[in-house]
Amino acid sequence: MTQHQLPQDTASDIPQCVARALQEDIGSGDITAMLIPADKTARATVICRDAAVICGRPWVDEVFRQLDPSTQIEWQIEEGDQVSPGQTLFTLEGNARIMLTGERAALNFLQTLSGTATLARQYADLTKGSQVKILDTRKTIPGLRLAQKYAVAIGGCSNHRIGLYDAFLIKENHIAACGGITQAVSQARIIAADKLVEVEVETIAELEQALAAKADVVMLDNFSPADIKALSEIDFGETKIEVSGNITKETVQQYISSAVNYISSGSLTKHIQAVDLSMRFVDG
Repeated sequence: MTQHQLPQDTASDIPQCVARALQEDIGSGDITAMLIPADKTARATVICRDAAVICGRPWVDEVFRQLDPSTQIEWQIEEGDQVSPGQTLFTLEGNARIMLTGERAALNFLQTLSGTATLARQYADLTKGSQVKILDTRKTIPGLRLAQKYAVAIGGCSNHRIGLYDAFLIKENHIAACGGITQAVSQARIIAADKLVEVEVETIAELEQALAAKADVVMLDNFSPADIKALSEIDFGETKIEVSGNITKETVQQYISSAVNYISSGSLTKHIQAVDLSMRFVDG
């Protein structure tokens, strides 16, 4: 990769992620590939049939590295490139059996991560010129958390917390169990003073409590666009404001306001449409 650096934890996750995908697909062996002579070599091209932002090159490379490192992959695009329908993404040369055995796993990663990056780019374009950052959520495909978070960043949006371990997100049930917002924030500071503390609120009264407790971020859950715009007169101090709740590509611009720092949407990773890809053997 030349223009996008993989985060270390994502890079470390790729080999085991790919190994799981190959194991579930190949199992005891690719019996259809056995129809082909074991020593037959071939050349293939992979094209994209959609307009898309391409993401997932490292996963494709790892699929064929694990199956047969001698497989030659020649990429014709960079990670994060916008491509047009019919554009060739890469060519493969090597053992025909290996290429066919790895095809589905490789394209599954590429179509899913490209779909995620493509949607993220659309969100990023919709908020271009504003101070608002678009954040993803934990509503990711199981087993692909780090991969999809990476794809969101490739598309031009930003990551919320990666999991339950790297930031506090205090929601309604946490508040109830702790005895209130003030108590929950205070306890969070004791447990891990270096971690970001975010509080989700559903009313103005809860917002005021979270501000008084000096939460780092307050998430306004299911506030209407009119509610958001009415908050522009409030002094939030150093507390950042995030808006969330059923926000889609069609509605995101309604939530842009001088009072808002972040807009988070689960749609970035769960409402994606996989990019249409095709691999074909070619002569020569």
